Amino acid sequence: MTAQPRISQPDPQQRKTLIIAVFALICISVHLAMRWTVASPILAGHPPADWPLVLGLIVGGLPLVWDLLKQAFAGEFGSDLLAGLAMVTALLQAEYLAGVFVVLMLSGGQALEAYAVRSASSVLDALAKRLPLTAHRRLADEKIADISLADVAVSDTLVVFPHEICPVDGTVIEGHGSMDESYLTGEPYLMPKAPGAGVFSGAINGDAVLVIHADRLAVDSRYAKIMDVMRAAEQRKPRMRRLADRLGAFYTPLAVAIAVLAWMLSGEAQRFLAVLVVATPCPLLIGIPVAILGGISLSARRGIIIRDPGVLERIDQCRVAIFDKTGTLTYGRPALTECVTRPGVTEHEVLRLTAALERYSRHPLAESIVKGAQKRGLVIPEASQVHEPPGQGLTGLVDGHQLEVTSRKKVVTSGIAKPEDLPTQSAGLECVVVIDRQFAAVLRFRDEPRKDGKSFVGHLPQHHFSRVMIVSGDRESEVRYLADAVGIQEVYFSQSPEQKLELVREETRKAKTMYMGDGINDAPALTAATVGVAFGQSSDVTAEAASAVILESSLQKVDEFFHIGHRMRTIALQSAVGGMLLSLIGMLAASLGYLPPVAGAICQELIDILAVLNSLRVAFYPGTLSDMQDE
Repeated sequence: MTAQPRISQPDPQQRKTLIIAVFALICISVHLAMRWTVASPILAGHPPADWPLVLGLIVGGLPLVWDLLKQAFAGEFGSDLLAGLAMVTALLQAEYLAGVFVVLMLSGGQALEAYAVRSASSVLDALAKRLPLTAHRRLADEKIADISLADVAVSDTLVVFPHEICPVDGTVIEGHGSMDESYLTGEPYLMPKAPGAGVFSGAINGDAVLVIHADRLAVDSRYAKIMDVMRAAEQRKPRMRRLADRLGAFYTPLAVAIAVLAWMLSGEAQRFLAVLVVATPCPLLIGIPVAILGGISLSARRGIIIRDPGVLERIDQCRVAIFDKTGTLTYGRPALTECVTRPGVTEHEVLRLTAALERYSRHPLAESIVKGAQKRGLVIPEASQVHEPPGQGLTGLVDGHQLEVTSRKKVVTSGIAKPEDLPTQSAGLECVVVIDRQFAAVLRFRDEPRKDGKSFVGHLPQHHFSRVMIVSGDRESEVRYLADAVGIQEVYFSQSPEQKLELVREETRKAKTMYMGDGINDAPALTAATVGVAFGQSSDVTAEAASAVILESSLQKVDEFFHIGHRMRTIALQSAVGGMLLSLIGMLAASLGYLPPVAGAICQELIDILAVLNSLRVAFYPGTLSDMQDE
């Protein structure tokens, strides 16, 4: 097995910004404590309460200013650069408290951003933790020895115990049971396993012990390949520029230009300082983060977990919606859709008798049959002599009738019916019911579509989505059936995780994309999309890879997510642009000599308060967050 990814740790630069943020906070706290408790004369022109602030500016501010200067020499001019100039200006103007606040805002913002990046990369850790570290090798004397996954050799005989994760790709040589392979195929059903059936690494075993022949090394198995794809997708994901950077790209040069012109035309250096004090980009450095935090808080209260704060900026710009099928547009569980009976047998009679047997079965379709009978209001009788040999179907006695629930192949090979006597096989899953050794009915099942799927797909154009597609690992017939039901024209079926990843990359190069899925096979695509939305909490891997997680698995919650993102972006722009316009007016007044540095600092503080108060509105529930109409 390849070396497992280590838990992402802060690099030296990230640790430095975190230490500076903590140090600045301590300096502000000490200053306030001294200011309120120490009444001492001014020493050397400065009250003692200012000393912690001076220390904070020198120790914390100088490293940040140095980093910003290096960015400037590299041609990067963002809002952070103006913050550096504001720190220097505050030191020269003896506005120490304002200067240390800027240190705290700048270093704290960088530390939070670095944390978000590290959290995003933890998907690899989740993948690694899911795979077992050991395998159970069966020896020649029938004893079992636990070995390291890296020591598994091709042709080894391995034992997979109930509910364990399959360690490598292989072939079943003993045992009958089932495995959950939805992480790979996207299909919601447990897949039956018998001698000769293939198994994949990462699949979850059912209730039976299976003995398998190892066909591949762990490093070459399917699960390891998904990890490799996930790692490559993460490394290639472009970093999105922050909204503050985009606005600061023109605000910073403009502010510096006004300050320089004011100095040159007036000949007064004080005007240069006054303009920079007024120009301190707090609406960018505080207003936008406050709006984003408000969006995160409101989302959490609505059952939406925001893992990447930048997603609240990007969701309003997405134009292509890409759905996985299972668990996204469907509920991820099979439902009884049709009962095709032979002449002389009624549907209700078949379901009534079959449900009596299935109440004692652990087959994945049993619950669907029982629910189908209950939904029709049928009284389910008692069954006796119930037997379910692994891989042989279900038999029993109900109301004096001998029942057997089995497969089409078993009915034909046992001579109960000829192929032409049975209904034509259709898409989806099925089972055959035999009553008193005579063919009685075929029960058909499909993954149940969400009730709000069609209305949600029809609602997407109102959020400026121009294209909608399904990309699924399921069979063509199943995917097209669902696409027709919800009104989606673009369909991609039988897609592996690698194919999903490449398709999402290609679409993202053309326009911003939103990908919605809930399986491990969706993790690479979730990472590659502009916005990745995971449903439910069925997989830690999927949740780690996604930008946002919808806890209730509701499409209406996705609509709420759209509205929260749009509202956050609108209010953040109001705070930032409105604050910059007011600051621009203040800069012009300062450049003309109407605002000295102290008055300019007070003016800027008022602008900051207005920007922050406006940004705080994001966190409050507006009364409704969805305009999607039910069908």
